[in-house]
Amino acid sequence: MLKILIEKIGEYKKETVLTPLFMLGEVAMECLIPAVMAMLIDQMNTESLEPVIKYGSILLVLALVSLWCGANSARFGAKASTGFAKNLRRDMFYNVQEFDFADIDYFSSSSLVTRMTNDISQIQMAFQMMIRMAVRTPLMLFFSIFMAFRINHKMSLIFLGIVPILGVGLVLIFKISHPIFRRIFKRYDALNNSVQENVAGIRVVKSFVREDYEIKKFNQASEEVRSDFVKAEKVLAWNNPIQLFCIKLAKELICYLGALTIIRTAATELTTGELSSLISYGVQILTSMMMFSMVFIQMAFSQEAATRICEVLTHESQLVSPPDGIKEVKDGSIRFDHVSFRYSSTSHLAALSDIDLDIKSGQTVGILGSTGSSKTTLIQLISRLYDVTEGAVYVGGVDVRDYDLKTLRDAVSVVLQKNVLFSGTIKENLRWGNKEATDEEIVEACRLAQAEEFIEQMPEKYDTMLTQGGTNVSGGQKQRLCIARALLKRPKVLILDDSTSAVDTKTDALIRRGFKEYIPETTKIIIAQRVSSVEDSDLIIVMDGGKIVEKGNHEELMKQGGIFKEIYDSQTKGKEEN
Repeated sequence: MLKILIEKIGEYKKETVLTPLFMLGEVAMECLIPAVMAMLIDQMNTESLEPVIKYGSILLVLALVSLWCGANSARFGAKASTGFAKNLRRDMFYNVQEFDFADIDYFSSSSLVTRMTNDISQIQMAFQMMIRMAVRTPLMLFFSIFMAFRINHKMSLIFLGIVPILGVGLVLIFKISHPIFRRIFKRYDALNNSVQENVAGIRVVKSFVREDYEIKKFNQASEEVRSDFVKAEKVLAWNNPIQLFCIKLAKELICYLGALTIIRTAATELTTGELSSLISYGVQILTSMMMFSMVFIQMAFSQEAATRICEVLTHESQLVSPPDGIKEVKDGSIRFDHVSFRYSSTSHLAALSDIDLDIKSGQTVGILGSTGSSKTTLIQLISRLYDVTEGAVYVGGVDVRDYDLKTLRDAVSVVLQKNVLFSGTIKENLRWGNKEATDEEIVEACRLAQAEEFIEQMPEKYDTMLTQGGTNVSGGQKQRLCIARALLKRPKVLILDDSTSAVDTKTDALIRRGFKEYIPETTKIIIAQRVSSVEDSDLIIVMDGGKIVEKGNHEELMKQGGIFKEIYDSQTKGKEEN
């Protein structure tokens, strides 16, 4: 884990090295100041100001050098830590782009957001502490103890006796608090998930008047985070009292025993100035231990964050391009060769079972089936969003696992059941399909998708800004824009996953007619709930329970008198009566 994180320092190595070097200079100056102060106190007299001027000048120079070193250490430390966090966030984001659908299911989108925001913030803080405080603390501890022993080794034993007490206290605090910290991160995931679901589905929440329920759910997740933080803080609250008690105890012992030594030895074994510097070194030693405890606690808190970040950074998707992946898709022919699929190795039920299907290039295929019949699962295997469990899927006569992934997915255009538009202009969204598309090609695609009419009515037309998720257009308009975006790819295979459900039957028919004119050689797969959307297809598939139960054209399926005929009769009964 440490090796992975160190690699992310990247171009900020110089700042990472300079930070502790300047910190070394600051510590050295701070440790010299008490020694010079002791000389000043011992040589001060009422006859001359020479010692004050001499040692005062030295103290001023030491203080200024210490200030300069500290300021540079803070500056380089801030640059190194923010750069480190930037690299972590960038590499995590890049790796997430390579995740397949199963990986997203495993991590969950809310957890990934938490890891790229809260977890990285914790690591950034820990990294800055590590290159500054974690360097300052041992250096200050070592130099202060060394200087204290030079003055009076007997008195310095007081510090050595108190340091183990602090160490034991720190270990106990860490052991108790660390499991709580681990639990807190999972609570954060649940809290983020609650917020994300509510914001994404705010219209549904308001439509069903479920605000109170969502508030209750959010409050519960928020209360769990608060409760765990309180438990952790109760443990951490012992840190300061223990530290302050040890500092006060050490100062009292030094003052008492030091004064006693000065009186008994007539200041031959210990001078007043040396006692003053011993007290200063004692405060530095014990303050260093306090700082160490802060670093220790932050590291404990960040350890779980580091584990979660590294889990994302090191995760390798199972869906990867083969070393010599094929770079060209010959045509849009598709064949399912006895395909079975499970979403995970632990699933007892198969989502798809023994799918055997042959689709010729350029055909239009309609897929019908009840909710949960795995229609969407079937088409997700074509562009290799998931890998089959058994059998094989062939596109253009080649097993999809032998293609370069980018090549395969460029050849397969999918308009998913949940249409997604991004913040930006209509034109920018459409060019997701083809970034090199001309304005004329964009207009043509929108005409075929029946989107041209409503776009022309907008004030800015194709330069109209869409909000995130396309919330400022209707569901039917959003579907038509997504279809136009897919058409711009001129794919070998076009898949519409219930993508015309929000448009009327006339518009639906016009869109399908546009497909035949614009992309006759493209294989078109249409998943729909309306029979009218698929009745003119070359092949119609009826699915139930993850299996193909009927297939054929409209006339053949009507003659069979099975599920398709039942659906057709139920949807056309009202029309016939009218």
